[in-house]
Amino acid sequence: MSKRNLFPVLFAALAAFATPVVANAADVASDYYQESSSGAYDWSGVYGGAHVGVSNDGFPNPFSSKTGWQLGGQVGANFQSGMFVYGAEADASFSNGARHNIANGAQLERKFDAAAKVRAGVGMDRTLVYGTAGYGVSKFDARSNVTSGSNWEGGLLLGAGVEQAISDKVTAKVEYNRVDYGKVRSTVGGTQQADELDSNTLKAGLNYRF
Repeated sequence: MSKRNLFPVLFAALAAFATPVVANAADVASDYYQESSSGAYDWSGVYGGAHVGVSNDGFPNPFSSKTGWQLGGQVGANFQSGMFVYGAEADASFSNGARHNIANGAQLERKFDAAAKVRAGVGMDRTLVYGTAGYGVSKFDARSNVTSGSNWEGGLLLGAGVEQAISDKVTAKVEYNRVDYGKVRSTVGGTQQADELDSNTLKAGLNYRF
């Protein structure tokens, strides 16, 4: 049998094997939700809240000299279908001290961050585990011998988090976000250059459901 003919045979066999597995997983999820739906926490609704965090161009180590502290807020809305929770969120925060090293000892410091993103995850009663994706923007201020001034830069945001309901209205969350800004242009000592920059932020927050 040729490789060209072997591929559809293997694909058909894989599909035949996977179909009952997927169906069984869906039945388990449905059974879990039906058994707990009478007392399960409902994640649907509009919410707002505040967060604090640490941010860096690498791992957000709070003891690093390049790590900055963040303080901000967020608003969003959730929709729930069975165990699955999805929605959208916008957040913004002031940043102090999150520095990015570029050439010749020069630095760019982030002063403000904002993002618009979608969230999707699984609600296990009062615990929500989710992933998030969207677009993040940051304001960079010149430091050291950078002469290009401040810039707004943006890029793809990816992240994940865990949120826990601590009452009917209040939830607490921990979330990690990474934003890839691509090439950020600046002028150092009269020379123009472009550096690949990204940020890594770990934050904790509280939300109130309206």
